[in-house]
Amino acid sequence: MVPEINIWAVLLATASSMVVGAIWYSRRVFGTYWMKAVGHDEESTRTGSTAPLVVTVIVSFITAWVLAGAAAIAQAFYGGDFLVNALLTAVILWAGFTAARMVTHDAFDRRPSGLTVLNIAHELVTLLLMAVIIGLFGISAG
Repeated sequence: MVPEINIWAVLLATASSMVVGAIWYSRRVFGTYWMKAVGHDEESTRTGSTAPLVVTVIVSFITAWVLAGAAAIAQAFYGGDFLVNALLTAVILWAGFTAARMVTHDAFDRRPSGLTVLNIAHELVTLLLMAVIIGLFGISAG
C-alpha cells in the first residue's frame, strides 16, 4: 500500500520549515547564541550560505513527504482525526529519530548542551508546524 500524500501540503510544509528556521535562528531570537555556540561570526554567516540553504530545502521536502506518508499510514491504522494523527506521528518521529540521534551525535561531538536543546527544540517546532499543515490539508491528493 502506498499512502496518499497531498503534494500541496508537503510543499507548504517544506516552505514552513524555511520560515521557522529563519525566525528561530535570527539574531532577535536564538541566532546570537547559536552563532557563538557553533563558532560563527558576522563574516562566516555572510559567505557560503547558498549550499546549506539548497540542502535544507531538499531535506525539508523529504521530511515533509515522509511525515505526510507516515501520518497517512497512522490514519489508516488508527482512524480518527487526521490532524491528531499527524501531530502524534510528528512527535513520535521527532523523539525516536531526530532528538535521539541529535543527542547522541552532539554528546560525541562535545557540543554544548544548550546548543543541543536549541536544535532539537527547533526540530520539534518545525515538525509540529509541518504536521499541522499536513493534518489540515488531509490526505487527498486533490
